[in-house]
Amino acid sequence: MKHYEVVAAIIEHEGKILCMQRNKGKFDYVSYKYEFPGGKVEAGEENHTALERELREEMDMHITISEQDYFMTINHTYPDFAITMHCYLCKLAHPKFVMKEHIDAKWMLPDEMHTLDWAPADYPILEKIVAYYRK
Repeated sequence: MKHYEVVAAIIEHEGKILCMQRNKGKFDYVSYKYEFPGGKVEAGEENHTALERELREEMDMHITISEQDYFMTINHTYPDFAITMHCYLCKLAHPKFVMKEHIDAKWMLPDEMHTLDWAPADYPILEKIVAYYRK
């Protein structure tokens, strides 16, 4: 089974979190699901710089991320592949971006995010975000 090292951004602006909806993909179980934006880490790349690159490539979003922004790591096995996803909490001053690969984007309060249909690997992140923002 293939294993991918991936990164994801939990992007916050004025108390709301950016939730991105995937397009139709190779696997139905992740098609059209909501996720935190990010992508694959390339060989020799640090996680936070991979995330900066992915956000630039997929969303024209220029954001500086450091290892201090680390939030959590998820290991999840789908039927056809497995991922290790490193997540970073990112504050955004200007919520401008271009959707190049996703089909929808919503800025939501953490307590409302559970109403979306999330990719299975993103659920543990969602739960931790809700608890984090309730503090």
